[in-house]
Amino acid sequence: MFKNTPFEAIAKTMSESAPTMTPEAMQNAIRPMQDNLKAWADLAQNQAKEAQAALTDTVESIKGIKDPQAAFDIMKASAEAGMAMFAKNLKEVTSLSVDQFHSGIDAAEKAHPAPEAFAQVGKSLKAAASTAESTLDSMLEKGATAMSAAAPAPKAKKTR
Repeated sequence: MFKNTPFEAIAKTMSESAPTMTPEAMQNAIRPMQDNLKAWADLAQNQAKEAQAALTDTVESIKGIKDPQAAFDIMKASAEAGMAMFAKNLKEVTSLSVDQFHSGIDAAEKAHPAPEAFAQVGKSLKAAASTAESTLDSMLEKGATAMSAAAPAPKAKKTR
């Protein structure tokens, strides 16, 4: 009745395991996904609060300023802070993604029919994800260094 396609394999697994599923077992199966979603929601909420606070600070700082140079300096500082916040947020997102990927690999290894055979593959996948994370961190650090080292272009004099 069932063929070896992903959907039919899932249907077969569900039909075979349906009699043994209890509400408690279902809750335990869903809990890791719920925890992952909660972690993403918490991260998004914290990052949104930080962004809102930074924007509020910028608006408050610029209120009532009459000197164009002072307004420019505040906007420049705000842009630099925004870039730093972007880099921090990207690092946090990457870290959470890699942590959850590692957890998924661990869960797959536990559920695998031959966990010892999957162990080396899992270890390689985890190493690859960690390498990608450290590469991104390094790129962000180099980018931040390059941005701070960049000097503004000299202003051209107007000729009439």
